[in-house]
Amino acid sequence: MPVSGNGRSRVIKSLGLVFGDIGTSPIYTVGAILLFLLPTTGNILGIISLVIWTLFTIITVQYVWLAMSLGTKGEGGTIVLRGILATLLKPGIAFSAVTILTVAGVALFIGDGVITPAISILSAVEGITLVPGLSGLAGADVLLIAILIAIGLFVIQKKGTEHIAWLFGPVMLVWFVALGVTGAIAILAAPQVLLALSPTYAFAFVMENGITSFFVMSAVILCVTGGEALYADMGHMGREPIVKGWYCVFPALVISYLGQGAYVMAGGATKNVLFSMVNTIIPIGYVPFLLLSICATVIASQAMISGMFSIVYQAMNTRLLPRMKIDYTSADLRSQIYIDTINWVLMAAVLVVMIGFGSSENLSSAYGLAVAGTMLISAILMLLIFVLRAEAVKAMVCGLLIEVDILFLLSSFVKIPAGAYWSILIAALPFVIILAYIRGQERLHEMLKPVPLDEFIKKYTVAYETLPRIHGTALYFTGDVCQVSPYIPQIFFQNEILYENNIFVSVIIRDEPFGIATDFDTNLAPGLQVFTIRCGYMEIVDIIPLLRAQGIEEKTIFYGIENIVSDRFFWKIYSIIKKVSPPFIQFYTLPPEKIHGVVTRVMMR
Repeated sequence: MPVSGNGRSRVIKSLGLVFGDIGTSPIYTVGAILLFLLPTTGNILGIISLVIWTLFTIITVQYVWLAMSLGTKGEGGTIVLRGILATLLKPGIAFSAVTILTVAGVALFIGDGVITPAISILSAVEGITLVPGLSGLAGADVLLIAILIAIGLFVIQKKGTEHIAWLFGPVMLVWFVALGVTGAIAILAAPQVLLALSPTYAFAFVMENGITSFFVMSAVILCVTGGEALYADMGHMGREPIVKGWYCVFPALVISYLGQGAYVMAGGATKNVLFSMVNTIIPIGYVPFLLLSICATVIASQAMISGMFSIVYQAMNTRLLPRMKIDYTSADLRSQIYIDTINWVLMAAVLVVMIGFGSSENLSSAYGLAVAGTMLISAILMLLIFVLRAEAVKAMVCGLLIEVDILFLLSSFVKIPAGAYWSILIAALPFVIILAYIRGQERLHEMLKPVPLDEFIKKYTVAYETLPRIHGTALYFTGDVCQVSPYIPQIFFQNEILYENNIFVSVIIRDEPFGIATDFDTNLAPGLQVFTIRCGYMEIVDIIPLLRAQGIEEKTIFYGIENIVSDRFFWKIYSIIKKVSPPFIQFYTLPPEKIHGVVTRVMMR
């Protein structure tokens, strides 16, 4: 099917935004695998076949075909799968288990998101040592260069993924062309490597090598790093450009891996295989290729960072995480965002990992566990969806994929002593935070139940007729007008503070990027009104002029705050989360002298 000019543009943008991580895995994957093996012809054919068919099985089948058929409002990721299951499962043990799996998947994705930029940038920068005259460059100097590049990457995030994709897309297009061309030239030295296209060589390698193949699979999984980010980034580009982009990326990756296999079979180096191969077959083009690879690894890191923003954004929308300040960077897609807090925390974590491991070889020994865990969790959630939807073929395929994912996860456990425990440690922090927040919100809701509007109006009417009223107008911010926030009855009925005119203010964010509409219901009850603001997600809402347009002159503005107190460790974590999370009212420009936070002290045991 022909692709329009606009379609081609979106595919190229997807190369820059989505495929950076998986597109740079040829830099380090083959070298990591060869740490376990002698470079015999049989071994090379076996491992290259394993890599090719792993790419096909995990990326093409699990993610491009199955996962990307499941989305909500164009978005993908583990949290989206949970949202779909929420419509298919009744609340109870089954859905609680799904939630825990989802949280684990998000946590592992975050752990992967820390290591991916570190290994991608380090692996490319280390290619500098093959440049004539720079072979004696100290490891500390290489590390410093990688750190500076990483810092620069995080600094430019504020510009937004849409603008970065326009810049990075053409670069990645050149990168994939370069992978294909250099791989094709290298194949000429040992064309028998094309036999690796047959899956029989992968099966034969596994059967003949036994436990060794198990260790090898812990390195083979590096070729599919970025698969989950590819799915999570669906909200940034949409499904179609990513699928079409993969049809271009997959052949380039296959040719590159075949070329590296041919190069090693012909007696080439087994470390820094891609760079050594290019330096051998096209010496004059090595430095441009190296510079291109550094650009590509920066883009690889960008793909993971964009995926991280997407996951955190989804977690906030589904109330798995508290609300943070979000900058929307696109008028076309609401999920193209920048989250300042996540950006700088992630940068700090990446730098710590870079300094701690020091080289891509050390990192490759620790990398892959989080990738395998995330893949398995996604496959399990997809299987549940397909079973509940009675999609038998997809369910059967998904069941087979789970067996493959389990094998990769078990093989990755052997990396724990080599540093893979870092993935677990990094993932443990968001896992505990998310669980504490979910359970804390549930417990808080149990203790501070919102009051149904009808019930509230009955008590309000009595209070308005019998209590003395303060002159002027008071505003009360509430999320859902039909379920009155608990702090409002506390003001009216417990503290007996009642104004002559009381207005509930509700701000509703729409899926469209622009537009602001207001609705003022003055007939709720005597002295009680509702002012609703519906605004596009990219609008910077200035509430005061909207109030003035309706003739509203407020004297006081109230909003609710919960102060969590507990002597239990788990609830203390929740208390800290609540304290550091900004109240939603801080996202709007309001006169500070009129704002009053109503604190409700909640003792959790």
